[in-house]
Amino acid sequence: MLSNKRIQELELVMEFEKVEECFKEVSSWIENVGRKQLKETINLDDSLEMLLQAQKRFREFDLVASEYCRKGQEALKKMDRWEDFSSVDVQSYRVKLQSYRDQLEEFCNQLDENRHRICEMVRLYEFFDKVR
Repeated sequence: MLSNKRIQELELVMEFEKVEECFKEVSSWIENVGRKQLKETINLDDSLEMLLQAQKRFREFDLVASEYCRKGQEALKKMDRWEDFSSVDVQSYRVKLQSYRDQLEEFCNQLDENRHRICEMVRLYEFFDKVR
């Protein structure tokens, strides 16, 4: 039984190394592109026209960002089996996995929040534009 468990752990480590390339790609994109783009949507202009342009740019970015989020979530899903293993040899991989999971979750949540905020701002500005 111990030998079988060890073999399973080694298989998981090999699987992790294959999936890690995907994690690295997603993580790199989040840090080098995604976060910068999200920061640009924090301070939006005060006119409806400018806001609509910002919303259009954000939608284009959102398509790409959502694809990276999906890709990262699929890779994480492949690693769900790690939860069953608690050996010391696997611990360092679990720490890396949790780090990727936290980073992806934080970014995807920020993306959702910005999507909702921009949509609400556009609706609000359109409402005020109609009232005038």
